[in-house]
Amino acid sequence: MPYRFEKVTSKAQINLFHEFPFRIYENNPNWIPPFRFEIEKIFDPEANPLFQKGECERFLMFDGDELVARFALMNHSERDFVFDIPMGGLGFPEMINSRQVANSMIEFAGNWHKKRGYKAFRGPVNFGENINYWGLLVENFDEPPIYGMHYHAEYYKDLFEYTGAVKLDDHWSYKREFDIPLPERLVRITDRIESRSDVLFRPIDMNNLERDAEYIRQIYNEAWRNQDIEEREYEFTELSRVNVQQMVKQLKPVMIPESVLIAFVGDEPASFIVCVPDLNEMSSETNGRLKWWHLPKIYRFKKRAKHLRTTVYGTLPKYRKLGLEALTFVRGIQMTKAAAPTLDYLEGTWVSEKNWLMQRSLEALGCYHHKTHRTYRWEI
Repeated sequence: MPYRFEKVTSKAQINLFHEFPFRIYENNPNWIPPFRFEIEKIFDPEANPLFQKGECERFLMFDGDELVARFALMNHSERDFVFDIPMGGLGFPEMINSRQVANSMIEFAGNWHKKRGYKAFRGPVNFGENINYWGLLVENFDEPPIYGMHYHAEYYKDLFEYTGAVKLDDHWSYKREFDIPLPERLVRITDRIESRSDVLFRPIDMNNLERDAEYIRQIYNEAWRNQDIEEREYEFTELSRVNVQQMVKQLKPVMIPESVLIAFVGDEPASFIVCVPDLNEMSSETNGRLKWWHLPKIYRFKKRAKHLRTTVYGTLPKYRKLGLEALTFVRGIQMTKAAAPTLDYLEGTWVSEKNWLMQRSLEALGCYHHKTHRTYRWEI
């Protein structure tokens, strides 16, 4: 009997979409559910501006009455066409360990994209910024995921590759324990940069979040639009004003100001780094739910957080040789540890395997590669 696919539209189907992974990972102590409300924002046309030029649908896959997989399919009139062959997307896949299920899911995804004029698609991707919920975990299943990053069952890699998936790219996560001393040479370089009369840096101003968020957005878009490694520029997705303001508003209750730094050259915002406490630590306690009675837990969280995630960073191209990246990274580590002594380690995420410049910079700080998320490509 063929598998049955249901488009997710009802409240009951939305519940099944979120509840299914609990079954997949019921015996896996490392999996943590993401906050449900965050995932729902991705699929809400009123909350996600990508729907203005794109399409995204969710599906449940049944074998008789048994739910065997869930996933989302998406396309966008601008993001998909930066590739030589435009590629749509497959996101948020979860499935039982079955080659037949995997094949049928990919066949359905291919037909969905083919009807829309596509000849290829990629995944797992997110119908949002590519700094969150992107890629398949293919290395290090022995630690829980940090906020915004996927955790997957080990067998997913084999199932995807069985369906004919070809590696598109890898992104690495780097880890650094806070107790490890910073290299003295790097600290001296940072001190020298900070002593310049035209260089100033400061934590994000909690009383002027919208202004500082706009500084960060402008630096990010210019920095990632014009990268030193040209082959990486196709991965760039511009941050919109709406998304940045939403992100800042959402993170304000848990934000550690000393972990969000902005550097200026003269009066011009020139470089930044944004780190956030690992909200998965809290999600693991609430099973991905966030209710009004959890509010006290949110406001106390940053005082007990154990992990920190580096989510995004950037420097204006004209200031890349000034050492501002070292300034924001080194001072960020020093100031954050002083402000939040409960932190054990930070995880820097979404470092392209092609970005040897960032790899060297992180390794110079004492970070080491410890996870890999892979994006695949399917031909239709």
